[in-house]
Amino acid sequence: MSTFLANTQRYVEEACRTLAIPADVTKQLMTPHREVRVECNVAMDDGSIGTFMGFRVQHDDSRGPFKGGLRYHHHVDSDEVTALASLMTWKTAIVGVPFGGAKGGIAVKARELSEAELQRLTRRFVDGIHDIIGATKDIPAPDVNTNGQVMAWIFDQYTKYHGYEPGVVTGKPVALRGSVGRDAATGRGVIFALEELLTTLGESPQGLTAAIQGFGNVGTWAARDFVTLGGKIVAIADIAGTFVNPAGIDVEAAAAYARQHRSLAGFTGGEHLAGDAVLFTECDVRIPAALASVLTKDNAGDVRARIIVEGANGPTTPEADAIFAQRGIHVIPDVYANAGGVTVSYFEWSQNQQHFYWELERVNAELRKVMQRGFETLAKTRRKYDVSFREAAFIAGVGRVWDTTTTRGL
Repeated sequence: MSTFLANTQRYVEEACRTLAIPADVTKQLMTPHREVRVECNVAMDDGSIGTFMGFRVQHDDSRGPFKGGLRYHHHVDSDEVTALASLMTWKTAIVGVPFGGAKGGIAVKARELSEAELQRLTRRFVDGIHDIIGATKDIPAPDVNTNGQVMAWIFDQYTKYHGYEPGVVTGKPVALRGSVGRDAATGRGVIFALEELLTTLGESPQGLTAAIQGFGNVGTWAARDFVTLGGKIVAIADIAGTFVNPAGIDVEAAAAYARQHRSLAGFTGGEHLAGDAVLFTECDVRIPAALASVLTKDNAGDVRARIIVEGANGPTTPEADAIFAQRGIHVIPDVYANAGGVTVSYFEWSQNQQHFYWELERVNAELRKVMQRGFETLAKTRRKYDVSFREAAFIAGVGRVWDTTTTRGL
């Protein structure tokens, strides 16, 4: 079992013990409903055959159809996808979205493939999983190295088997019945979560500084919204390294550069430092928005920030969490903080079902309401059990899934 999966299971087990859930039910809640592995053989541009392994783990559907992203990354494996699917189960429950949890991925170095190769790989993957996904079964969405275009390919390939059903995936381009505001949703939700915490602390984002690890979709939108609120981004990072500018990073310039060059390599808007330097840059708010387990017991003591808001899934290990608690650092956990994506995915799915579409103002207003209610749930649970925000999140999420599971019966 990978460290990431073990950490996820640990949080769930702790929540179950707090709630006095019997051991047999705990095992039931932790065990995925289904895991599918798909061999994807693809014709490459050079005439060779590329073979890639795809995964889809459906963790729990007691509260609604399975729901979760699809990532293309060379670190994708069964344990990672299982951990991510579990997190989706609790995440949807915490914010009250009527979905279950799932996750998918393909083990591939996506940046090394051409767009044509990515399209063929995506369609081949759908060939292998089309019978277990659908608007009332399992609804994929974008994740690491996937986007609206990938969702469009999935939607199109699925229609060849099952007919026109736009609700089979979310995060689609607006032209294919996607929702306005979906691209920004996860990053925007991160900032909404931050605002909720700051309100309880009697503070405002105005004048605060932030450092963001990961400058893809989530990191970019979080940076934009943070600056809009009067904050300043002093460091950003992606695979090309860290870029630091105490006077403030020009977010739009950085986003345009990364979009054109597919990374920040060569960006001149900040001093270029080692890749993990962004974790230790002095700031008020740190937003890890890349991959799992980047904040560990070995580096948690060197983090210089008052607040951590987790845009990525599982960026903090339990040992690091304990160190942050000892240091008085506020940590807003991933299972709540990055729920904006699945929330607006729910809005998109609902619009697809109704064939009626919302304006951006409504999407953002409804997202803020969901994030506010989610924070209220965390705060109430935290007070009741005298626990951290992360422990409160898992207690709330597990408790809701447990209640639904027992109500439905075996």
